[in-house]
Amino acid sequence: MQLNKQVEFHKTLGDPTRLKIIYLLSEGPLHVGAVAGKLGLTAPTISHHLSRLKDCNLVYSRREKNTVYYHINTKVLMHHGKVLQQFAEGTKGEERNMDQRVLEKQKVMNAFIGKDGKVSQLPAQQKKRLYLLEHWVEGLEIGRKYEEKEINAYIKQFHDDYATVRREFIIHQFMFRENSIYERNPKEMWGSVKS
Repeated sequence: MQLNKQVEFHKTLGDPTRLKIIYLLSEGPLHVGAVAGKLGLTAPTISHHLSRLKDCNLVYSRREKNTVYYHINTKVLMHHGKVLQQFAEGTKGEERNMDQRVLEKQKVMNAFIGKDGKVSQLPAQQKKRLYLLEHWVEGLEIGRKYEEKEINAYIKQFHDDYATVRREFIIHQFMFRENSIYERNPKEMWGSVKS
């Protein structure tokens, strides 16, 4: 658990308008105009609040034709709720699990990544494969849209079979693809490595 993320989460939700937006989005995705209409505020005001919520990964957006719809990120809300629950219960189990996860991930990196930084063969075991995919996708910029050829070139730095890795990025929700344009998903959406 990172304290600064918890603080930023609670600061962001400390605004009544943002809480109302979260409540509205909990009933389903909406575009800026719909949220503005329901709350009786201007579209630029709603865009500002949605931008703040997006910065904390509390919402994410998806374009459908010419309209951008905002969705609530329930995984993030549940994560922060669990942290509060742990405070109430006085447990630190998540921290121990994270420490163990970091050690496991490092072992996989050491075992599969050669001195040249490349992987000759993807691990057969899904847990190990997810660690590698996660490691690679962390090098991509959040919010940047990549053309397919850019993603291919990026992957080829680490593994020759860029088509398989690119496909796995989508399957395990590390990335979102639309019309051959790729974008990194928030971490909370990634296919998690089961302990």
